[in-house]
Amino acid sequence: MSLRKWIQSLFPNGFLWRLSFLNIVVVASAIVLSGLAIYNTACFLVDAMGNLNDSQQTQFNAILFNYLLIFSGITIVGGSLLHFYLTRKLIKPVRSLIVSAKQLKKGEYPELVEATTRDEVGELALHFNGLVKQLKTNDEHRQKLISDLSHELRTPLTNLNGYLQALEHGDIDGSQELYKSLHGESKRLTSMLEQLEQLKEWDYAASRAYVQYTEADMADLISQCTDMFSWRLEQENIPITVDAESSELSVHIAGVQQVISNLLENAIQYYTGSGAIKIWGELQKSSYCVSVSGPSEFIPEDEAEHIFQRFYRLDQSRNRASGGSGLGLSIAREIVENHGGRIGLTSGGSYNTFWFEIPL
Repeated sequence: MSLRKWIQSLFPNGFLWRLSFLNIVVVASAIVLSGLAIYNTACFLVDAMGNLNDSQQTQFNAILFNYLLIFSGITIVGGSLLHFYLTRKLIKPVRSLIVSAKQLKKGEYPELVEATTRDEVGELALHFNGLVKQLKTNDEHRQKLISDLSHELRTPLTNLNGYLQALEHGDIDGSQELYKSLHGESKRLTSMLEQLEQLKEWDYAASRAYVQYTEADMADLISQCTDMFSWRLEQENIPITVDAESSELSVHIAGVQQVISNLLENAIQYYTGSGAIKIWGELQKSSYCVSVSGPSEFIPEDEAEHIFQRFYRLDQSRNRASGGSGLGLSIAREIVENHGGRIGLTSGGSYNTFWFEIPL
């Protein structure tokens, strides 16, 4: 055994015991040195005064030594016990953190660590609790995403497999309408996968701060997006009004265009009544706000909180052809938040207004 290992073996393994042992050594050394200094000084002064004979001087020295020995022992023991108690109380949350970290390593979500102090250890416990909550939330979102994705893909794939199997066995005859329907299901699946790919790209961009921004006029971007929908709006006989203030912003041009297009697509898809779809852009004190408003079914406030979640639909009974993939608004939220902005919904009467803000 090497000298270093032999010396290390003399110390206890636990952090509390190591710290307590070190404290005893330091305190004892300080008290012994101080006691010796006091003892020698007192003996020297009394001897220099010359009031005591040799026997009395020896007795004085012995009594003083005994008192110093007793007080030193009491001080060392009392100080060590007090230090042990306070240190144990201090590192108790650290031990809880160790146990919780081991559980987290195994894939389990531990109970939150109790933060009893406001010092660095308490702050560490608070941050650890926040980490556990965030990991648990992310895991729940991941499981929900997998479940929703499986649910979304199952129906169209079942339809495709059923029709193709029936065609293979000759149970049904192929027709133009059937092939058109099958092609539509295939296109919808392709579109959903493309949207999932877009979500993945924006998630990655948000975590890496990877997006490149370019100066662009928001009024021009709004105009370009509405022009792309002009033919469809005309075919469906939907009036539209556009009013956008001109303002140069540093944005991801394709991303902002996609947000506007997704909101406009949503307004057209759920259009009811005869009123016009309204799009306006307004320059505010610290941001630029784009709003897309259109007549549609009333959206309750509690539903508005979830409408930007992935695969979320207001009416779960809607078929997928009329209800969309439930990803458009999620993509819009990812893009806006990547710009440091906000997105939301204001529902009033027969009009629903989706809006987003991008900081200047």
